[in-house]
Amino acid sequence: MADTDPDELERRIARTRAELADTVDAIADRVSPKRVAERTVADVKTRATHLVTSVGDALGVTQRPVEYADDPDRLWAEEQPSLAPVLIGVGVVLVVGAAITLWRRRRRRF
Repeated sequence: MADTDPDELERRIARTRAELADTVDAIADRVSPKRVAERTVADVKTRATHLVTSVGDALGVTQRPVEYADDPDRLWAEEQPSLAPVLIGVGVVLVVGAAITLWRRRRRRF
């Protein structure tokens, strides 16, 4: 029939079975609900960290590690951005808008 020794065939079959078992275990681990949930949580944490970093960079706030003994009311005390320029800008826009509205109303009457 073939020149292959029966013992060699049995070793090949055993090796193939072991490889197949490893493959099935890897697939089962990959589609396991627990593993899918762990990967999803890790992905959400990574995305949230990137979002917080981006928002912090846009606001000029730098991250620093929070210690257990930190006072919650003072966490942002040293690094809190100044809102004064934003508030002044909003105030100027409101005043100019109100002035233009009043000017137009007076112009219509005459």
